[in-house]
Amino acid sequence: MEKIYLDHAATTYVKEEVFEKMKPYFTEIFGNPSSLHSYGQTASYAVAEARNTVAKILNCLPTEVYFTSCGTESDNWAIRGIAKKKGKGHIITSIVEHPAVIETCQELEKNGFTVTYLPVDKLGMISVEELKNAIQEDTILISIMFANNEVGTIQPIEEIAKIAKEKKIPFHTDAVQAMGAVRIDVKEMGIDMLSLSAHKFYGPKGVGVLYVRNGLGLGKFITGGEQERGMRAGTTTTHQVVGLATALELAYENLEEKNVRMVEMRDYLIKNILKKIPYTTLNGHTTKRLPNNVNISYEFIEGEGILLLLDMDGIAVSTGSACSSGSLKSSRVLLSMGVEEGLAHGSIRMTLGERNSIDQMDYVVTKLANSVAKLRKMSPLYQD
Repeated sequence: MEKIYLDHAATTYVKEEVFEKMKPYFTEIFGNPSSLHSYGQTASYAVAEARNTVAKILNCLPTEVYFTSCGTESDNWAIRGIAKKKGKGHIITSIVEHPAVIETCQELEKNGFTVTYLPVDKLGMISVEELKNAIQEDTILISIMFANNEVGTIQPIEEIAKIAKEKKIPFHTDAVQAMGAVRIDVKEMGIDMLSLSAHKFYGPKGVGVLYVRNGLGLGKFITGGEQERGMRAGTTTTHQVVGLATALELAYENLEEKNVRMVEMRDYLIKNILKKIPYTTLNGHTTKRLPNNVNISYEFIEGEGILLLLDMDGIAVSTGSACSSGSLKSSRVLLSMGVEEGLAHGSIRMTLGERNSIDQMDYVVTKLANSVAKLRKMSPLYQD
C-alpha cells in the first residue's frame, strides 16, 4: 500500500541535506557556544553563520534575529514582551489566529489589557477598514498572522504594516505557515516582529526564530545566562540552529519554480474533489492562499471519520490545526468564517509537500470518494 503524507502544515520531515549539516554538531562540534575554548568557539561560529543566513533571507540585521524553541514561544515573546514593556493598553489581533496568539491575548485580558479580535469574511480575510477603526489611543500592538494554518488564506500584510507604521504601533506577524512558501522581506513589508518555526519547512522540530526590529526594546523573555544577547537565556542548541538556517536556505532556492508545481498540484486536487465528490465546499480564499493548502468541507459526515478511513488507506490528512487535533469541537477558524457548524465539523485539511505528485492526487481522490460514500451511507443526515 502506498503511503501518502498530506499534513505538511502540521510538520514536515527533515531533509537529508539538513540532517547531514546537523550531524557534526551532535558528535564532533559539540562544544557549548558560550564557552571560550576552541570547542565552544567553533560552535559559536556556526551559530553566528546561521544567524547571518536567516538575517539575509529576511532582509534584516543579524542583531534582529533571536533563536527560540518554536513558533509558539516566538509568538508569546512578541506579545508578552510588548505588554510587559507598556504595562497596560489595547491589542488588536484577529479571531482566526493560532492559539499561541489567541490564548496569550486572553491571558493578558485577565491582567487588565484590552483586546480587539477582528472578524474575518467568508474567505478568511480581515477588513483593513475594520482594522483602522479598531485602533485606539492606547493601542500598543497589532498582531495578524501572515497566512492561516487551517485554510491557508494570506492576509494583506503590507497594508496592515503601513497602517501600523502611520499610527506608530508595533506590528507582529505569525509567519509560521508562510515562511518557506512565500518570500518575506521584513524591511520592504514594514514588519516589526515576525515568528517562524523550522519544522514547517523541512527543518528540525524544537527551534524557531523571533525577528525583532532594532529599537523596539522588547525586553528579556527568559532570564539566566547571556545567550541571545542576554534576551533569552538557555544553552544554544547549535545543531538545531544550523538545521533551521540550512532548511530556510533550501526552502528559498528556486521557490517560484517550486510554487508553480505546488499550485498546479493543489488546484488539480481541489478541482477533482469538487468535481467527483458531491456536496463539497472549498474553504478559504481561492487565490490568496498558501500554494499547498486544500481545506474542503464534506456535507452530512464528520471529518474525523474521513481522516481515519484515509489513514487505513495510507493517506495522512488533518481535520484542522495540529495543535487542536485532539479536540472534537468544530474548527474555530471555519465557524468564524461563517461556515455552518455541521459543515465545519466535516472539514478536512490536506497540505502538500515536495515529495507529493499529481499521480498521488488521483489516488487520493479515488480513496477519498470511497471514504465519503461509505460514511454517507451510514449517516442519518444523508439521503442519496
